[in-house]
Amino acid sequence: MPLYEGLGGIGLINEKNTTVVLDLGAAYTKAGFAGEYGPRIITRSEVKCRETGQAVPVFQYKNQDELRHHIVDFIHKLYFRNLLVNPKDRRVVIVENLLCSSVVRDTLAKVLFRHYEVLSVLFVPSHLVALMTLGISTGLVLDLGHKEATLMPIYEGVVVFQAWQALPLGGRLIERSLSELLLDRAVAVTEDGSEHRLSAIMKEIPEKCLEDIKVRTCFVTTLERSSRLQSNKYDRSLEPPPPPSSVQYPLEGHHILTVPGTVREMAAEALFERDEDALTLATMVLDALLKCPIDTRHELAENLLILGGTASMKGMKHRILAEVRATAASEQYRHRLPIASFKIHHPPAKDNYVAWLGGAILGATEAVMLRSLPREQYLAGDVLPDWCNLTFNTRDDRDEKFA
Repeated sequence: MPLYEGLGGIGLINEKNTTVVLDLGAAYTKAGFAGEYGPRIITRSEVKCRETGQAVPVFQYKNQDELRHHIVDFIHKLYFRNLLVNPKDRRVVIVENLLCSSVVRDTLAKVLFRHYEVLSVLFVPSHLVALMTLGISTGLVLDLGHKEATLMPIYEGVVVFQAWQALPLGGRLIERSLSELLLDRAVAVTEDGSEHRLSAIMKEIPEKCLEDIKVRTCFVTTLERSSRLQSNKYDRSLEPPPPPSSVQYPLEGHHILTVPGTVREMAAEALFERDEDALTLATMVLDALLKCPIDTRHELAENLLILGGTASMKGMKHRILAEVRATAASEQYRHRLPIASFKIHHPPAKDNYVAWLGGAILGATEAVMLRSLPREQYLAGDVLPDWCNLTFNTRDDRDEKFA
């Protein structure tokens, strides 16, 4: 179950069968062993549908039975095709988002305990264990995933639940924006050498192709260039900044796509546009600080950690930091949140598996034995303790547990 106490005083263990660490993401899953520097495999969170035979996302399901089938097939692939170990001999650490659906957690636990008969399972919050890679216990952790951005303040190893923030700003939003821009502005060269608008060749760009174009060609522009682009968008008399160079990308069917420089630059701007409630990534950080105790705000602001696959985009962290500083200096926040210093950590791993590395560090300590849920205990009650269920978080239960 999630960690509520600090992580100090935890020693290393030396088990014969190393703990398996899983970080199941909406787009990609990281799997490996505790104590290692990186995951053994980073694979798409997809399985072959038993009815259609087509690849479908693991967490795209119609009912709980379909979700269970997806997880059974996916875990089987991870253990017997990628990790090549017997699940019955090993403990499991699941790196989870605290806002993960309880249905997914319960189904995952049922599959691991009943179908694969693992020794024990330990669910750990991804935001909390990410700080273990830095050796600190206080920080403001922003996870930019595929579907959404989630932010959790953590002070002295304890998650400040009342200040959590979440917005549907992630890699999928960038891909949607990129698709619209490409269909509107891009041209493609066909086999006979003639140029055509991309919208005349295809009506929809495949998701995997969009993701590849995003990773290979797109970047996040600076705040100053973004302001000039927005000014030119509403007032054509203002001179826009010179566009970046265009690049060519090979499409299926021997077509060569020309990605304009403006498209490469503007695709990620969707993350920084304010929604109807005037919310954006910068306001997430500042609103979270306002909900934290006043004596913790300065320390949290100077320990900002940004992780997730979307955070790997070129210029993303620099732009977020610039947006936070500019928004903090605005009239809306200047007097309510007088913080002049915002600093970002650089974790010792790639942004997309920082949380997994934190789980691997924790999995190599005594916590995996002391705080895991053993299979015998789960089978006795067939219930997975959940932080959002008050049945497991009442004062009487805590006092009785630690008496």
